[in-house]
Amino acid sequence: MDLNVDGRNVYAATGGRPFDPAKPAVLMVHGAGMDHTVWQLPARWLAWHGHGVLAVDLPGHGRSEGPALTSLADMVAWLGRVMDAAGVQKAGIVGHSMGGAIAVEAAATLPERVTRIALLGTAAAIPVNKALLDAARDTPERAYEMMTTWSHAAGAKMGGNPVPGLWMTGGSLALLARNAPGVLYTDLAACAAWSTGAAAAARVRCPALAVLAANDIMTPTRNGAELARLIPGSTTVTIPDCGHMLLAEQPDATLDALKGLFAAEMAA
Repeated sequence: MDLNVDGRNVYAATGGRPFDPAKPAVLMVHGAGMDHTVWQLPARWLAWHGHGVLAVDLPGHGRSEGPALTSLADMVAWLGRVMDAAGVQKAGIVGHSMGGAIAVEAAATLPERVTRIALLGTAAAIPVNKALLDAARDTPERAYEMMTTWSHAAGAKMGGNPVPGLWMTGGSLALLARNAPGVLYTDLAACAAWSTGAAAAARVRCPALAVLAANDIMTPTRNGAELARLIPGSTTVTIPDCGHMLLAEQPDATLDALKGLFAAEMAA
């Protein structure tokens, strides 16, 4: 689905069904250097179980026109304009890594528009290793290799793909290689500069779910658990044998966690 936001084309996958703004809406926001394709399984499941799904490509990512946005605050404001363009007044937000940080900030700053949030592999701060940030700026291919190595648990590096015949780490490398010049660096710099996560988390009042990966070294489980503790009334699910790439490494377990968050809307 194509939307016009700020005079530029924005692409959002709809889970294989036409988007209906009359249904409970779910926005899905990818992480740094990613795009809408990471959401294939949960987007399709939610779309076929009573929701209107918009798995967006952030500006400069995937099929959305650039430039990439330089701060999380700008990304949150942009997400509100995406909702306007789609005719959506309220929505749940599911975000992975940087996308989860966007979800936290959106729930804090747009409380009347955000119905619930799910935070996958997210923390209240996202510091970025200097070597990774420098590589993203100067030698992006090296940054793609570093991110792929750090973001997968050991099992994923030895095969591990739940779909026979597919290469887990090769798929991640291919996804990162689709980035336009400068996009990954812009994302990582925005993450490194984000300083309001803890304060935003404390202001969240909607239902919130933190999905943690037991073997995540990019966003360690303890950091994700601390974010959950800052959000009043939040719940936590920890997925074993999984690194930062939850949606690729443990797609079924990740979907099961999301089903719990959206169960009330599905029953309505």
